[in-house]
Amino acid sequence: MTFEVRIPTLGESVTEGVIVRWAKQDGEAVKPDDILLELETDKASMELPAERAGVLRIVKAAGEKVAVGELVARIEEDGGARAAAPAAPKPAPAAPETPNPAPAMPAAPRAPAEAEAEPVAARGVGPLSPAVRRLLAEHDLDPTLVPASGKGGRLTKEDVLAYLERSARPVRIDVPAAPKPSAALAEGEERVPLSPIRRRIAERLVQAQQTAAILTTFNELDMSAVIALRAEHKERFQKQHGIGLGFMSFFARACIAALRDIPVVNAEIRGDDIIYKKFVHLGVAVGTERGLVVPVLHHAERMSFADIEREIARLAGLARDGKLKLDDLAGGTFTISNGGVYGSLLSTPILNPPQSAILGMHKIEKRPVVADDQIVIRPMMYVALSYDHRLVDGEQAVTFLVRVKERLEDPERLLLDV
Repeated sequence: MTFEVRIPTLGESVTEGVIVRWAKQDGEAVKPDDILLELETDKASMELPAERAGVLRIVKAAGEKVAVGELVARIEEDGGARAAAPAAPKPAPAAPETPNPAPAMPAAPRAPAEAEAEPVAARGVGPLSPAVRRLLAEHDLDPTLVPASGKGGRLTKEDVLAYLERSARPVRIDVPAAPKPSAALAEGEERVPLSPIRRRIAERLVQAQQTAAILTTFNELDMSAVIALRAEHKERFQKQHGIGLGFMSFFARACIAALRDIPVVNAEIRGDDIIYKKFVHLGVAVGTERGLVVPVLHHAERMSFADIEREIARLAGLARDGKLKLDDLAGGTFTISNGGVYGSLLSTPILNPPQSAILGMHKIEKRPVVADDQIVIRPMMYVALSYDHRLVDGEQAVTFLVRVKERLEDPERLLLDV
């Protein structure tokens, strides 16, 4: 018995993907739950496990684009006792077809040369279609030399193609023009096709720019209090919760509290309506070799510092291993992106549609600032809030960012939820 391996339903709006690699070779024995292949869609990469034991027979090669429901392999469940089904033999070259005689042609056999030399007076070719005229002109053919099979002795496109094939002359078939090749590469250049994820990233960023009125407001944070609190408790936090205490959990909790204060920042435009969310599905941007992905902490408003740190670590690990599921990427209502880990001092992040705002974190850098009329050195960070001005007013965006600043510069407020 043979079991068919087909591409499963991949999630809402995802209809196809690309086979990145086969984890098993053609003809290799597999067991249930063995990973067969890695599939990359425009949203995530995923692995497809075997559902049966047997011998794998690959139908679609790595690098091929496949659709939901498409057959990509078979598993011979008898353990491979049967030999693999032989590939269908290639059809033998077709023997030259005997041309259909024209009505005026005598029944007695004639030599090909005699048939081709038949003058137009012996039979008419009838009216010629544009395709036939084009083929005759392209190959410099006399229509009276081509045996016709159409009604009333009319010459057809198939007659001309058959004649050219028998005459071993180059055939030019009337097909749509192929796409023009890309410009030739210069020395030192390399051409690599865009991956589905990279294409999707490009599409969504362009969509955001074209459909939203994006504006960015900035502020700066004195990170002294957060750094001191983290340094004081990080070892105890690690022992208690089994996870490190990073800066992202502070920012996540500060944003969640500010979203509660300014709920329109967590809303979205849907048609002619504004949809307010009473929950926070927090997206956290993660850089991977395949591009930027934004896994989502669902119901982050219910999470403690430790819960947030654990979930970020789990999702970031899955993202870097290419094992995120579509559910891990769905439903975000607000996003945080930390360009500071790469050394960015300031940037204007782009919205992640249909969300209405995104917070950009940046590098912590010691700078001279004025505090209590004194110039002091403090660890400072610029933060940026990009927002959809169709929905969020400037006052609301600025207030939101101020609320984040207030809580991070006085992190005890986060612990007390005030």
